[in-house]
Amino acid sequence: MLAILAAHAVATMLAPLLVYRWGRLAFYPLALVPLGSLAWVALNWPGRGQAQTVDVPWVPELSMNITLRFDALAAIMSLLVLGIGALVLFYCASYFRHHDGRSEKRLPSFAAELVAFSGAMFGLITSDNMLLLYVFWEITTVLSFLLVGHYAERAMSRRAATQALLVTTFGGLAMLVGIIVIGNIAGTFLLSELIADPPTGVAVSVAVVLILIGALSKSAIVPMHFWLPGAMAAPTPVSAYLHAAAMVKAGVYLIARMTPGFADSPEWRPTVITLGLLTMVLAGWRAIREYDLKLILAFGTVSQLGLITVMVGAGGSEMMLAGLAMLFAHAMFKAALFMVVGIIDHTTGTRDIRRLAWLGDGSRSLLIIAAAATASMAALPPFFGFIAKEADLETVLHSPTLDSAAPLVLAGIVAGSVLTTVYSLRFLFGAFGRKGLPHPSTRVAEMHRPEPAFLIPPGILAFAGLLFGLWPKALDSILSDYATTVPDPAGYVADYHLALWHGINLPLALSALVLAAGITVYVSRGRLRRRRLSFLPLANADRIYDAVLRSADVLSVRLTALTQRGSIPATQSVILATLVVVPLTVLAMGARDRPQLVLWDTPLPVVVGLVMLAAAIGATVMRNRLAAVLLVGVTGYGCGAIFAFHGAPDLALTQFLVETLTLVVFVLVLRVLPAETGEADIKRFRAPRALLALAVGATVTTLAAFAMAARTTRPIADLLPEAAYLRGHGSNTVNVLLVDIRAWDTMGEVAVLLVAATGVASLVFRSRRFGAAPRVADAGQPDIGQVAAYARNSPAAGEITWLRGSELRDPRHRSLVLEVATRLIFPVMMVLSAYFFFAGHNTPGGGFAGGLMAGLALVLRYLAGGRYELGETLPLDAGKILGAGLTLAAGTAVGSLLVGAPVLSSALIEVDVPVLGTVKFVTALFFDLGVYLIVVGLVLDVLRSLGARVDTEIGEQERAAVPSR
Repeated sequence: MLAILAAHAVATMLAPLLVYRWGRLAFYPLALVPLGSLAWVALNWPGRGQAQTVDVPWVPELSMNITLRFDALAAIMSLLVLGIGALVLFYCASYFRHHDGRSEKRLPSFAAELVAFSGAMFGLITSDNMLLLYVFWEITTVLSFLLVGHYAERAMSRRAATQALLVTTFGGLAMLVGIIVIGNIAGTFLLSELIADPPTGVAVSVAVVLILIGALSKSAIVPMHFWLPGAMAAPTPVSAYLHAAAMVKAGVYLIARMTPGFADSPEWRPTVITLGLLTMVLAGWRAIREYDLKLILAFGTVSQLGLITVMVGAGGSEMMLAGLAMLFAHAMFKAALFMVVGIIDHTTGTRDIRRLAWLGDGSRSLLIIAAAATASMAALPPFFGFIAKEADLETVLHSPTLDSAAPLVLAGIVAGSVLTTVYSLRFLFGAFGRKGLPHPSTRVAEMHRPEPAFLIPPGILAFAGLLFGLWPKALDSILSDYATTVPDPAGYVADYHLALWHGINLPLALSALVLAAGITVYVSRGRLRRRRLSFLPLANADRIYDAVLRSADVLSVRLTALTQRGSIPATQSVILATLVVVPLTVLAMGARDRPQLVLWDTPLPVVVGLVMLAAAIGATVMRNRLAAVLLVGVTGYGCGAIFAFHGAPDLALTQFLVETLTLVVFVLVLRVLPAETGEADIKRFRAPRALLALAVGATVTTLAAFAMAARTTRPIADLLPEAAYLRGHGSNTVNVLLVDIRAWDTMGEVAVLLVAATGVASLVFRSRRFGAAPRVADAGQPDIGQVAAYARNSPAAGEITWLRGSELRDPRHRSLVLEVATRLIFPVMMVLSAYFFFAGHNTPGGGFAGGLMAGLALVLRYLAGGRYELGETLPLDAGKILGAGLTLAAGTAVGSLLVGAPVLSSALIEVDVPVLGTVKFVTALFFDLGVYLIVVGLVLDVLRSLGARVDTEIGEQERAAVPSR
């Protein structure tokens, strides 16, 4: 099973290269991947009640092991997914023969997506772990979005792809919640264990309904059916595969998988049977009103998915057998008919039945294939569709699980089957009939005959429908392997088998009645239309969908206008007020322990606290912005000092570095703001702001006190030093936490840093986002007049250039002392940065602290030498540094998986070095290097944005302000 998934993954990566090399002919070798996988399925077919399993540890803490199970139902679905997948890929080679250039340019990605979909569907149907099943479930959703939107230049395709994505993603999220709830209650996420011993209770009932929502949305069951007809904007191979045999069967598969364990749940049968029958009738009615051949088939697909849902979800082994038979029959004839429509569209340029006449005379072979598939769809003997429909009627009649509802279910199936007959005749005669015309229609007269290779895939499927109709015993044996696992009520003995002839009985009479009624309705369609019966009013789900989206847009706009009025103080006030009200309300309403506070151990924290308090008060009354920022910085440095007093040198070091860098950023921003705040702004809402500030401080203190009082066991902090030394091979607990034990958190944090850097630069740069900082060579020769003037005012500085970037700097902004100090201090800072990086695993430091120190060194060079000095110091693109850092950090996660270790785990490597002795090396250093580079890239990006870019704009404004001579 893993080999099949790996083969599809490799084929997905190679598909674009093969298409670039061979064009559409690359679909032939790509079809060998699902075909070869199908051979494995046939050779490893599980016996009745048997299953092959694979269990690969992945993220065991989250129950995310790769657990696959190949049993009878998975094997049955594999026949459809892999078999029809191979035929569709073969069909694509002819389908894309005469397509336009824009479509051909996207053909490499289309091929990769179609192969990937085949692999994702195989992973979905073999997943025993429901969380893994959800991963494959959403992969199929994303691939469906890409495939449906293949013709991206068409608005209809974009709308259809978005609609399918939103509906199925909504259902998928509901299903995920249900999976998590039921898995936590049962203590397992394995489907096999859940079905063998299903949990009960109100929470389980809610979870089952949520899972059903996901399944029903995927299989286009009312009221989430409307996305499937819209998805007909996709290329026909997508419709033949995803919307006939694969994706839409995923929901039906999940219902069939869970029926043995949950069919007796009180919410299961009413939901499945009611919505299934409603879908069958409503979609059948819509199908007989369409003129587009693909839409006729699309609504027909929705209708029959409703029937299959009823049969596999009602419970009982016989109804499951009948439901699987209909699922199998539907996949064969509907995939064949979609391919037929693709050939018609390809050869005539239209799918409108009003523009097609005499097509049967123009292509006899295509007519024969279409007639065979349509006969199976209309349940005509001796095709397999007839056997499946007979099984449906017979098993519903004698089902022990339906009880008194059996007549209603039977009536719904009969009514839907009449509509099936009508749209089957409408499809066949609408596409191939002469329609009383003396000669072919214009489109048919100008058509080109399809090549033989084009007819092979639909021909195989149509022939298979006839073969299994004449020889149903083969499929009966296969389908019964799973159907017998569905429990029947006590005392009931199931003995139904698929056969072409069961004698003269009620199901046969009903089948004859259905055919007679369907033919009568089709023949009398003109009279019915005159009586306006074809315009029976029905709710239009597309309009409801559009109304919901419009309402969501209006609501979001109004909510945004209410909460984000363009005022930063107002937005901050809402956030801070929420921080005060919500936690304190929850704390007041819940149980809590009385906190015991120890205010201080030594007088030093008290002194530092008083200084911080004075600085905070001073910042609130200070009008000068720079002075206020410096006072706020005092509170930050005081916080770092308190960290140091309490034995946290790592936190203290990081706090000091972050505070220093933050001060620099504030100073850079303040250059473009007025020096002082207006008196009116300070006095405005002074009392409410003071109260809010005091409330926030009191809230944070109160929550911290009660959180500490809530601890009843040994603090985890007592266990961390030992865990860091034994598991992370380092004595610096903080750094080991960041790069090993809780490396996932750090991964998220560095991603936030990267987003922050991108956001800052995007706000400042109006055009080109990335690029290295400018160098002296990029600016040409310096201004000789400025250099001469600077030499007259400061001869010593004019003779010696301490920093090369200063050559192009305004003489008024140069400082000899700062330049000399920078030349001396910068190397020391970089050495200290390297020391923090390499020694951080065992002493205070690490990649974050080392990156901050290197960033401060860059800040010093920029302040001393200007924007050109920044380019001379580090002539690299900030975006590339950020990308390299993220690649290193993420690469360690992938590297761990490749060697069979948990994600982001580290290993200890010991090397004997002469003179130095044994040197220990921890692989987490690579992750730390990624953090280091991201921090450096962030600082460089901020200096380019708020420093160099703002310098350029200020210079331009100054030059514009000087009057021209």
